[in-house]
Amino acid sequence: MLKIGVLMGDDIGLEVVPECVKVLKAAAAASGLQIECQELPIGKRGHELHGNTLPPVTAKALEACDGWVMGPIGHSAYPRNDPTWVMPPVRKRFQLFASIKPVKSYPNLKSVHKDVDIVFLREVNEGMMSSSVVLAGSGEFRPNDDISIGMRVITRKGANRVAREAFEIARTRPRRKVNAVHKEPVYRICCGMFAEECRKVAKEFPDVKFEETMVDTMCMKLVMNPQQYDVVVTSNQFGDMITDEGAGLVGGLGLAPGICAGEKQAMAQATHGSAPDIAGKSIANPYAMIMSGKMLIEWLGRKRNEPKATQAAALIDGAMDKVIAEAKHLTPDLGGRGSTKEMGDAVAAAV
Repeated sequence: MLKIGVLMGDDIGLEVVPECVKVLKAAAAASGLQIECQELPIGKRGHELHGNTLPPVTAKALEACDGWVMGPIGHSAYPRNDPTWVMPPVRKRFQLFASIKPVKSYPNLKSVHKDVDIVFLREVNEGMMSSSVVLAGSGEFRPNDDISIGMRVITRKGANRVAREAFEIARTRPRRKVNAVHKEPVYRICCGMFAEECRKVAKEFPDVKFEETMVDTMCMKLVMNPQQYDVVVTSNQFGDMITDEGAGLVGGLGLAPGICAGEKQAMAQATHGSAPDIAGKSIANPYAMIMSGKMLIEWLGRKRNEPKATQAAALIDGAMDKVIAEAKHLTPDLGGRGSTKEMGDAVAAAV
């Protein structure tokens, strides 16, 4: 039995998360996988009910979950003069250290490149992102009006475990190839440590091909020839940039699912925002949320050695491929006329 938390999020989260849950339940039934879904308040709803965007009741319940599906959070609209309205610190609270974001092109969908199939891994508890790496205070400061200073944190543990996750994923894919992205010739200490740990892990996976690329070169080659890459692993700030570049190659953030994974738990969370401008119109594309849920049970299948979860994930993959190829129930951003629910229904039926 897999226990899955369901956090609707804000705005279009209320529309796309139910479609994700619907497809997960269909795949679980088809594969014989037992799952239990528990809806929990977060974001605006959490604040309305409990005065906190991550209520203690939600945080406690998540501790008992194998993983959870979290809809996009509309934090840009939260009041700035109220300290209780903050981005729910789920990732940091549960030490979800690896952001895993695949990008995949489809023959009949518009994209910059065809035949793209890359999984990006970004370490998300370290690097230059101050809120994620500092226990108290800030990683940035300004000693006087003419000087601003920022801190970058890289640890051997952080670099090693995200590299290990990358190699484990590569081992499940046909090409079995990992590319570590850094800038060691310039940032010899920080990038040097990240590269050293990737090289150490690579020695434990002799069946996986290992390469290294400078981050600026990676940005260029992704634009020119992304088909050469399979699994790409990098540090926080570099990954923040190149994952969005990857999404742009295949059609944008509407086609960009993802999970944040820790040692024992993972969170399915699409890359896109809460899109308040289209909320309530039933036109939000559920692809990224559905495929994020697929990634969650795929990850749990690998970590828990649960073949039924792996099978359920494969069923969702095939169903989504079929629905996109048929192009009868796609949302307007994908060139169709279907509603959010119609597309979700079609994927669940195809499972």
